[in-house]
Amino acid sequence: MEERMIKIGITHGDINGIGYEVILKTFSDVRMAELCIPILYGSSKIAAYHRKALELPPLNISSISRAEEAVANRMNMINCINDEIKVELSKPTEIAGSAALRALDAATADLKRGAVDVLVTAPVSHLTINDQAVSHTEYLEKMFAPQGRNRSLPILVKGDLRIASVAGTIPFPEILPEITKENVAEKLTALDRSLKQDFYIVGPRIAVLSLNPATPGRNPGKEEETILIPAMREAEKNGILPFGPYAADHFFGARMYDKFDGVLAMYYDQGAIPFKALTADGGLFYTAGLPVVHTSPTHGVAYEIAGQNIASEDSFRQALYAAIDIFRNRQVYKEATRNPLRKQYFDKGAKDESIDLTSDDADTL
Repeated sequence: MEERMIKIGITHGDINGIGYEVILKTFSDVRMAELCIPILYGSSKIAAYHRKALELPPLNISSISRAEEAVANRMNMINCINDEIKVELSKPTEIAGSAALRALDAATADLKRGAVDVLVTAPVSHLTINDQAVSHTEYLEKMFAPQGRNRSLPILVKGDLRIASVAGTIPFPEILPEITKENVAEKLTALDRSLKQDFYIVGPRIAVLSLNPATPGRNPGKEEETILIPAMREAEKNGILPFGPYAADHFFGARMYDKFDGVLAMYYDQGAIPFKALTADGGLFYTAGLPVVHTSPTHGVAYEIAGQNIASEDSFRQALYAAIDIFRNRQVYKEATRNPLRKQYFDKGAKDESIDLTSDDADTL
């Protein structure tokens, strides 16, 4: 049976940044519209302004009033922004923030009612969105996980490299209180679940990074012994396969990440800095742990290069590919795990597999 085309809701992000540039460049390749039915939430007039300013080729766009009217093999546009809004390239403005939020509101409403299958967001500036939600992640948590404890798990993804963190993008002094046995165990469980249902990996192997660096001649910090290792042992009782904890510098320097399906860092920068160094512009950001699929490029609004036609669309394109793959993986996983025996295999099928870590590789704390 032929798979139906997935409807992707796309928000235009900050109209003064590179959002329209990466969107228009991505869909200038007509093959992209053969993979999915794209629905851009934004403004036809603003899209035309960016196309002209960037001297990009014309793009076939159909204006529609509802997501149900979207057609295949072309970009569909839902105009949810006042056409008279002023574009000021490279400038963070309140108007741009309001336009970004309105597009996000419209796309999320359609996602919630099932009119689109997945959501891919162009970058926004947290400085210009005058709302309590200061990021896509927090916004979507409020919309789809209002109970609070069922939080999402942001994952940085590039091919087989997938990095999540216990503490998110918070000030450094607030990180240590977040590193608790309960939080580490919760994140391990969420990452394991996502690797199975979103990436369709049997018995995923998860590397846990240490909080403290490995310094020769000095004892490791107490957090590894009192928090991380007990949390890992607790996770093992639930069929999860954690390894480590590994000192982050050696883990990435020795390319040990190639041996694992996922990596759990203790705080955002511990995983994000090596990730971005390794992947350049090609990675993507996935919001796991929610009942809906959301991806985005890893770069920001990039005001400094807006309007110069030098932004790379690779990260945005990868975010689109990932959204399609994850949506389909979830459907296959749901069907596969309806059988209790199949689910048992899926959850524990790789438990007997070993990882060959020499004494040089196994730089654990």
